[in-house]
Amino acid sequence: MRQGFTQHLGAIRRFFLKRAPVADVDDLVQDVAMRMHTRRADDPIANVEGYLFQTAHSVLADRGRRDSTRCRSSHDSLEEFHHPVEDRSPERVLEGKEQWSMLLAAMEDLPARTREAFVLHRFEEMQYAAIAGHMGISVSAVEKHIMRAIRRLADAIA
Repeated sequence: MRQGFTQHLGAIRRFFLKRAPVADVDDLVQDVAMRMHTRRADDPIANVEGYLFQTAHSVLADRGRRDSTRCRSSHDSLEEFHHPVEDRSPERVLEGKEQWSMLLAAMEDLPARTREAFVLHRFEEMQYAAIAGHMGISVSAVEKHIMRAIRRLADAIA
């Protein structure tokens, strides 16, 4: 699955560059990666490229829906201020890639229900009550799953 994603990474970036602000492209690509990563491994995909682009389209639609409910103009733009940007040294880039790999590995190690609750809350932006209904568990159980995930992921990249 990862190989299929990496093979089409450039095309997915170009897809988003044509349809979204440049500042959002990396986040959108990451959302596609997270959806692919959290997908059930026992359900094979016949057409990986088609599935990736359908996922990218869904991510873009979800972002549009989410942004339409928020008043983005009320937020200050960082472009209005001059902030020196830290240079991306090769060491810093490598460190970021290593942390990303550790985070993905830690997510794979999470119990399935914990990972599902975490992804639904953090990436699908579902409320605890909605997650509880979706998973057939109590809100308290959802809170515990999410806290467990956060602790384990923080420990993994610390």
